[in-house]
Amino acid sequence: MKVTEHITRAKGKTQFSFEILPPLKGQNVQSIFDNIDPLMEFKPPFIDVTYHREEYVYKELESGLIEKKIVRKRPGTVGICAAIQNKYSVDAIPHILCGGFTKEDTENFLIDLDFLGIDNVMALRGDAVKSETYFKSEKEGHKFASELTSQIQDLNNGIYLDEELQNSSKTDFCIGVAGYPEKHMEAPSLDSDIHFLKKKIKKGATYIVTQMFFDNQKYFEFVKKCRAEGITVPIIPGLKPISTKKQLNLLPHRFHVDLPQDLIIEIVKCKDNKEAREVGIEWCINQSRELIKAGVPLLHYYSMGKSSNIYQIAKKVF
Repeated sequence: MKVTEHITRAKGKTQFSFEILPPLKGQNVQSIFDNIDPLMEFKPPFIDVTYHREEYVYKELESGLIEKKIVRKRPGTVGICAAIQNKYSVDAIPHILCGGFTKEDTENFLIDLDFLGIDNVMALRGDAVKSETYFKSEKEGHKFASELTSQIQDLNNGIYLDEELQNSSKTDFCIGVAGYPEKHMEAPSLDSDIHFLKKKIKKGATYIVTQMFFDNQKYFEFVKKCRAEGITVPIIPGLKPISTKKQLNLLPHRFHVDLPQDLIIEIVKCKDNKEAREVGIEWCINQSRELIKAGVPLLHYYSMGKSSNIYQIAKKVF
């Protein structure tokens, strides 16, 4: 079922969903199931599965030359989505990226998803690889998420890259895209960012999931600006509880989000990660309750592969 259909059927009730990471190469799918199992109590209509593109490592050979090698540390997004739908009978939503994909790769990826009966995809540009300062697309790939969204919508209309195909079937993907309440780190302003978000909606996206935020007012202002620009699709808030003291510096640096001063003060006062984790849980519970009161269609939690703190939050909220 499509995300938009899940929201319509809920008739105004806020639903619960979460996002997981594929296991590191060498680990089996049971590690994923162990984290999903407790959260099924809260009846998620869907579960997101991230995609991690290739990374480059450089190895020095005996000759003294440097060899550039491509590695994949978290493969398996498509397989995990199939396993989730088979085991739990809930919709699994794979992330699909511009980075690391040619247009042909993207089309084949989408065909596989369609064959598996997957109804939703999350279209993202993706980040630059660690060895690059700025994002670089494949030679025959997409530079922007709006272009990726357009290709997915083309397939929904039965338009394939090979124009000579006869009687080609249409896919029917519900397309989600990312929104940034505090703007994307590469955008010159929030207004500019929303301009390009609107472009993704025009290309065929039907719902938005936001980057994590820790101040609900940032989300409310973002939604207000989007609505003023004519964006009417559901805007799902994405939440992540702080779980370690180190994240006080790591999250703003990596995700370019601001932390409220009250939260900073409480985390600084913690003597260890156990206390910081409890502060993070309590803060996220309060965020969740305020967002539900405001009537958001769904709360989407970034689990980062761990479910115990998400479980504690959901137990108090849903």
